[in-house]
Amino acid sequence: MEKVEQRKEVINRLQQLSKEEIDDIQGRLHNHLFNSELWSEASSIGVTVSQGFEWNTRPIIERAWEEGKTVSVPKCDPKEKKLQFYKLRSYDQLEKVYYGLLEPNPEQSEATDKQNINLLIVPGVVFNKEGYRIGFGGGFYDRFLVDYPNEMVSLLSSHQLAEDIPVESHDIPVNHMMTEEGFIK
Repeated sequence: MEKVEQRKEVINRLQQLSKEEIDDIQGRLHNHLFNSELWSEASSIGVTVSQGFEWNTRPIIERAWEEGKTVSVPKCDPKEKKLQFYKLRSYDQLEKVYYGLLEPNPEQSEATDKQNINLLIVPGVVFNKEGYRIGFGGGFYDRFLVDYPNEMVSLLSSHQLAEDIPVESHDIPVNHMMTEEGFIK
């Protein structure tokens, strides 16, 4: 199955979940993350500002703030197809951009070098057990991860796991994945 078809199938599957199922999965994902060594050892977190069917990242952002961690969120450069992370101290620093995404306003935020992000939470739609993922189709994260030196984790539901996904030479797997059941070994 092609990436586009797999992405559509999994998005459809996620959109079929009830609010109760979503709340349960998100609560368990957040719990596993917050109780992990990855979380406790990180002083700086990189995470997207979720929207739509994505797992809610606001509890992650807010917990990081409560614990005094630095939070950085990405801004996409659609022309260059690159990500630049910026420190987020308040939701007021966000602006709505293309496709309704919430991204940091560079005029109100300070850029973060990727080596200063201890733990990067990498989004995706479909994953295999080796850590390869199908994202949202722009390749932004694969380009960012090429020389990213620190820990990365993806939070996903077992509904997002696939036995087989197309893997291309430029694809970079995440080194940790966590479902509602816990870490995938």
